[in-house]
Amino acid sequence: MKHLTSRTIGIDQGEDVLFSDYEDGGVMWTGNGPRERRKSLRFSEPFKTPPVVHVSLSMWDMDSATNARADVAAEKITTTGFDIVFRTWGDTRVARSRIRWMAIGELAHEDDWDLY
Repeated sequence: MKHLTSRTIGIDQGEDVLFSDYEDGGVMWTGNGPRERRKSLRFSEPFKTPPVVHVSLSMWDMDSATNARADVAAEKITTTGFDIVFRTWGDTRVARSRIRWMAIGELAHEDDWDLY
C-alpha cells in the first residue's frame, strides 16, 4: 500500500488511442512482427513523487475469428509521466486499441521546504 503524506493530492487522467493497425495493415492486425506497442504519456503537471497509475482498455477492436488476448500495463512511472504498454500474442489480431488512465499522487505544496 502506498501512503500519501502530502497535504495536496493530485489526480490526473486521460485517454489515448494506442494504435489503429487495421487501416494500414500494421503488425497488430496482420499478426506479423513484434506484438507490443509502447507509448510515453506525460502528466498535465509533475507530481512530487511517482504516483500510482491505473490503466484499462476503453476500446479494443478484435478479429472475431481469433482468440482475444491482451495485456495492458503502466511502466517506467516517474513524476512527469509513464509508458503505456499493450501486448498480445499467438493468433490474436487487434485492429485498434484505446486506453484510459488515472494517476493519483502527492503534489508539491508551497509550504514544503527542501532543507537538504
